[in-house]
Amino acid sequence: MSRWYYDFHLHSCLSPCADDDMTPNNIAGMAKLAGLQLAALTDHNSCRNCPAFFEAAARQGIVPVAGMELTTAEDIHVVCLFEFLADAMRFCDEVDRQRVRIPNRADIFGNQLLLDGNDEPLGTEPDLLSNATAIPLPELPPLVAAHGGVCYPAHIDRESNGMVSVLGDFPADSGFACAELHEMERAEEYLARCPALREVLLLSGSDAHYLWDIREKRHWLELGPGPDAPPEAVRRALFRLLRREEENRRREPD
Repeated sequence: MSRWYYDFHLHSCLSPCADDDMTPNNIAGMAKLAGLQLAALTDHNSCRNCPAFFEAAARQGIVPVAGMELTTAEDIHVVCLFEFLADAMRFCDEVDRQRVRIPNRADIFGNQLLLDGNDEPLGTEPDLLSNATAIPLPELPPLVAAHGGVCYPAHIDRESNGMVSVLGDFPADSGFACAELHEMERAEEYLARCPALREVLLLSGSDAHYLWDIREKRHWLELGPGPDAPPEAVRRALFRLLRREEENRRREPD
């Protein structure tokens, strides 16, 4: 098993609340400087900058993961990750059909920039990405799974858009195998507060909106592939872990 340093919650300049300097290449470069080996781009309700991020990450030797931070109908933020870029883009198309369309006011909310693999502009997203979609929380895990992905509640230790603050608990029947803490140091506090969290994998995420938010390598996952393994093998191992496949297999009766 090898130790892989990760951050699965990064926003590019496509997210209206992120800095315009959060281009795919800048994110990949800063992630490399921070010592990260696995990184996911998770813009609000969109995966449209993920193709560019895959190109930029490859140049830096980082294993990229395509993702999205989706806002449910209850205004809860959920990280959605995909093993394959094509699956992420199909999921993005589905989310587009269930977005609540409000024209973006860049002067108020910020720009929503679409870039190519060289950080050249492709255009802008005209409708605001950070507002709630029409997708209810209970429907999200099966919807993401149907598109080959894994999802889990984002920053449950935050008052704003956190599952625990909105619902008051982390339900045992939530359908999630993982949960994200913005500050992993609060794990014991939340394990005591929400006993069901003891049954899921706790992950950390920086929720970086500025380049300086990308943290130095701090949190890791142990995966079978070594550091020279191809990205496809690393992502395959990662998603087996996120789906808790080995854990579920151990729980199955003989």
